[in-house]
Amino acid sequence: MVSAAYGRGVKRLIPWLIWEAAPEVAPDSAPGAGLPGAGPSNARPPGQVSLRPLRLADEHRYIALRAANRDWLTPWDATSPLGDDRSASPGARYRAMTRQLTRSARRGEHLPWLIWYDDRATGEAQGAEASRMVGQLTAGPIIYGSARTASLGYWIDQGHAGRGIMTCAVALAVEHLLGARDLHRVEINIRPENHASLAVVRKLGLREEGLRRQYLHIAGDWRDHRSFAITQDELPDMRRVLGQMAR
Repeated sequence: MVSAAYGRGVKRLIPWLIWEAAPEVAPDSAPGAGLPGAGPSNARPPGQVSLRPLRLADEHRYIALRAANRDWLTPWDATSPLGDDRSASPGARYRAMTRQLTRSARRGEHLPWLIWYDDRATGEAQGAEASRMVGQLTAGPIIYGSARTASLGYWIDQGHAGRGIMTCAVALAVEHLLGARDLHRVEINIRPENHASLAVVRKLGLREEGLRRQYLHIAGDWRDHRSFAITQDELPDMRRVLGQMAR
């Protein structure tokens, strides 16, 4: 159902997590910093969902995916209250982001993944084109000491929203953080307007902890977020959900 692989270089720090089932899941979307969903869907992802380490080699794919989803993502992207510097090229920004997150991964503070989906199981796609980058998921900051907690942020391509892919990706990350990484708690913060993303955390059994006023700076202003969390002692419930999704 779920497997993890470690390799050389950055893969020693950030595992390649793979969901190898065809789960039946609730509608989802790309929550990230509050990205809305594409509406209800009863579709299941019949292919393979994987979280792969963020790499410099994926620059062109990433830039193309973001460009194709500019209108879909921009209204929900995090912004800086001090103003964003957009003078650098998309390639330069991607390389800077990747290097920064890789350094942070070496310090144990972040786990930056790209979300990939392989739909060869559907028979509609063949070869290399069947496996495609469809989004991004980052765990962090990861806090150790007496807290042992982490936050998740993520987004997905509009054409792949509402197909259960993000639900699987979030489940992979939560399972890894609370299981293999032995963290105590994982939290996800979602804007109240994002009803499809709320369905993802409810499907996976995360508890709602309350409303965080003006929690993140999104699209030029401070926005409220609803906070959801799961602790390690609740992981068996999550695993039961994962087992049901794998059938």
